[in-house]
Amino acid sequence: MKLKELESCLQQVDVFEEPKLLLEQYPTSPHIAGCMLYTIHNTFDDIKGKLVADLGCGCGVLSIGAAVLDAGLCVGFEVDEDAVDIFKGNVEEFELPNIDVVQCDVCCLETMSFAKKFDTVIMNPPFGTKHNQGIDMTFLKTAISMAKTAVYSLHKTSTREHIQKKADDWNVKMEVIAELRYDLPATYKFHKKKSVDIQVDFIRFSLK
Repeated sequence: MKLKELESCLQQVDVFEEPKLLLEQYPTSPHIAGCMLYTIHNTFDDIKGKLVADLGCGCGVLSIGAAVLDAGLCVGFEVDEDAVDIFKGNVEEFELPNIDVVQCDVCCLETMSFAKKFDTVIMNPPFGTKHNQGIDMTFLKTAISMAKTAVYSLHKTSTREHIQKKADDWNVKMEVIAELRYDLPATYKFHKKKSVDIQVDFIRFSLK
């Protein structure tokens, strides 16, 4: 599947009608999701036939993209009941058999139950800027504990040095695959600008 086809497909995914500020619910755009998944699939062969987890999956754009690219099974993990409902509606629309969702708090996930159970973990975690500092690292540590091969994640470029230090501490190889501009549309009432560009790193953490 070509990148444009994948992006066009992901534009059909329904997103939040009323995003929740405290959960930092900013949808991953079809363009960014498409670029992430296309690279994971074509450059690293970490989706097709693989068991994939999507942490903080929201309405499911990354999960659905992975399922469309023939993941063996993609399981989304999401705390918000409303997001899970939208996720399930999207799965019905796409008629995908190789996808599931678990409602749970990723930060309290009993990681021992899922230790090394997934080939690949993908995620666009909360950046930890809204009264939940450090949540991005909690997501990352959980993801690394669950993955057998690799974790793919988005993080603010400004946190790169900190993340590299953590990766070294955890004995994980970190590679910045791309630097992206995350176009954050005005989602909440306090947003004064129509959109803001945030510099974001698309990172691969390899566990082998």
